[in-house]
Amino acid sequence: MSRVVAVAFAALVGATFAAFFVAQRLKASPAVVGGFRRSPFFSPNGDGRFERATVRFETRRRGRVSLAVVNAGGDAVRELIDDVTFLPYREISARWDGRGDDRRRVPDGTYRYRITLADQGRNVVMPASVRLDTTPPTVRVTSIGPVRDTVRRPELLPAPDGGPAIVHFAAPDRGTSAKKRILLFKTSPGPVRPVAAPIPLPDDATQWTWNAKTPSGRPVSPGTYLVAVQARDRAGNIGTSPPLDRRGLPVTTYGSALPGRGGITVRYLGVQPPSAPARAGRPVTFGVDPRGERWAYTVRRVGSNRGAARGGHTRGGVFRIVAPGRESGVYLLDVRTRARHVTVPFAVQGVTRSPVLVVLPVMTWQGRNPVDDDGDGRPNVLDAGLPVRVGRVFAGDGLPAGFAQREAPLLAWLARTGRRFDVTTDIALAAGTGPQLAGHKGVLLPSDTRWLPAALQRRLRSFVRGGGTLASLGLDSLRRQVRLTPRGRLIDPTPPAPTDLFGGRLGLIQRTPAAIKLTEASDRIELFAGTTGELDGFRTLEPLASPGTQERLLASAVTAAGRAPITATRFGRGLVLRLGVPDLATRLTRDETDPSTALMARTWTLLSR
Repeated sequence: MSRVVAVAFAALVGATFAAFFVAQRLKASPAVVGGFRRSPFFSPNGDGRFERATVRFETRRRGRVSLAVVNAGGDAVRELIDDVTFLPYREISARWDGRGDDRRRVPDGTYRYRITLADQGRNVVMPASVRLDTTPPTVRVTSIGPVRDTVRRPELLPAPDGGPAIVHFAAPDRGTSAKKRILLFKTSPGPVRPVAAPIPLPDDATQWTWNAKTPSGRPVSPGTYLVAVQARDRAGNIGTSPPLDRRGLPVTTYGSALPGRGGITVRYLGVQPPSAPARAGRPVTFGVDPRGERWAYTVRRVGSNRGAARGGHTRGGVFRIVAPGRESGVYLLDVRTRARHVTVPFAVQGVTRSPVLVVLPVMTWQGRNPVDDDGDGRPNVLDAGLPVRVGRVFAGDGLPAGFAQREAPLLAWLARTGRRFDVTTDIALAAGTGPQLAGHKGVLLPSDTRWLPAALQRRLRSFVRGGGTLASLGLDSLRRQVRLTPRGRLIDPTPPAPTDLFGGRLGLIQRTPAAIKLTEASDRIELFAGTTGELDGFRTLEPLASPGTQERLLASAVTAAGRAPITATRFGRGLVLRLGVPDLATRLTRDETDPSTALMARTWTLLSR
């Protein structure tokens, strides 16, 4: 061994022994830091709770002090105090916001404080740690009973036996949770809103019961409800199932169900009509859910005050009647209990055939029907990109949205004036049941027809191109597609296309009153024959911005601003009539000289010939 190496080795050994004896001396010496206190945990997540960790201590001697936060590997991540002189036995305090020296948030984890006393040549890493925790606790509604179903569906209240719904949930236990509580929302009809103030729960609670009543004991209104469970851990993090936005309302994503199974449907009376037309004189089946109450029913045709059938029952379930009449029409089944009543429409195809086929937009009716299918507490509607079951009850009073103002007046006018027609639904057309397009001269879409399968759209184009006439009285129609599964579900709705299925580009819907001038100067097919004057007082108009490249404009009625909500175009050998005035049906009278009635009468003539 050389002399230099020997000297270096001896120095190293000496330093090691010196450090050992110094460490032993420090262990035996009085504590240099006293009164150490710190926040055991904090959550710098911006919610205003436990945003900073506080540390307090004092020194035994006057001198320079530095304070740093170190990670599990002993590396400093943040300097809180940098070489500041303090008097002895005076409290020294600092606060840490969870950020490193680079001002970025450090990862969740366990950290300690390192105190450096420069004048004494000492470093002390305090054994008591601080936990930085910004991860919310995981909570989830697992099922709603009494029976824990494996099939996803909402719990129905009130129960026939009067019992409550039992909400089962999983949340942190007493050791990690400071508080649990129930948040109850009504998600339909109308905008999402809280039903009551948050309901506190014991820390070890795993279930909650609800009897569809307000805190004051009054029954709640019918609709879709969402039970959310919220828990706050000791660091102040709040977890909610489902997550909430800044307004405190459930976060929803297009095309995605809510996490968990917190849905409860409150329904005092429900009726499910058939989605396809019945044949006159044959049985037609409904589903009736009176929630255990006695009920009575009446049947009448739209446009008639005379009852076609009536009766009473004590049980719910499957209910059948004989489809009334001999001619085609749309009928209303009205079901009443002691305090409730629901009215649903259904189509009856007569024994004789007519040249005009009226197609009821059941896909659109159900696509907008705010009913929870899968028990997540969010209504399944196509506008939200969610799958929809065709066979389900209609929310509210049972009538599809807008039926009383749109379809009903038009159907009543057809009945009053003796205009015969065949009737079907878009569901039946898509499935190939009931009356089909072949053999008819015209197709009438009486209101909004927003979603149709691609195959049915192609068939409608072929029908018109081959010489048929199609009249649409709806808004924002024929621009979206949807798939109808063999099991009766509407899935994969598309966003609106720039043009409708004939290539026409629709303009923005106008919601201010405007007069529509009816003039034969721009009418090559006599659409406005006998309709001298103008249509005024209509508050909603949808103009045709431009016809499709395969269309040729034949007639148009325009507003003073030059918008054309009423048009006729040639498509192939057929006609497309767009009557973008949704309130037109409410103006129909027996007076054939009235401009609205004359326009509809002329439309019917073009459909029939």
